[in-house]
Amino acid sequence: MALAQPAAPSSPPASAVAGDAAAGAIVYQSQCVVCHAPDGAGVGPSLVGIMGRKAGSAPGFAYSAALKGSGIVWSPATLDPWIAGPQAAVPGAAMPFALDDPKARADVIAYLGTLK
Repeated sequence: MALAQPAAPSSPPASAVAGDAAAGAIVYQSQCVVCHAPDGAGVGPSLVGIMGRKAGSAPGFAYSAALKGSGIVWSPATLDPWIAGPQAAVPGAAMPFALDDPKARADVIAYLGTLK
């Protein structure tokens, strides 16, 4: 009889890692701004004012039905799994990019909190 192997330790969620908004600005500029331009001119929606906003509700962007119907309200706790794997978080979502590094996610989330 084989013994069950313990589960491999997983990375902590970004919400459990302290985020640095200044470091997040650098990650955002290198990884996110190409799609999420603050002025709304990107392929994706502007993320200015994202905290507390219902997913799929920013005006002027054609969101997927999956994201619009998700019922998510953006917060650090909801952004972490979204940024880690959008299609896993909301099957049918259109966002193709995922950020694997929990520290980078925490930093980006801290930065997003400054965009008002």
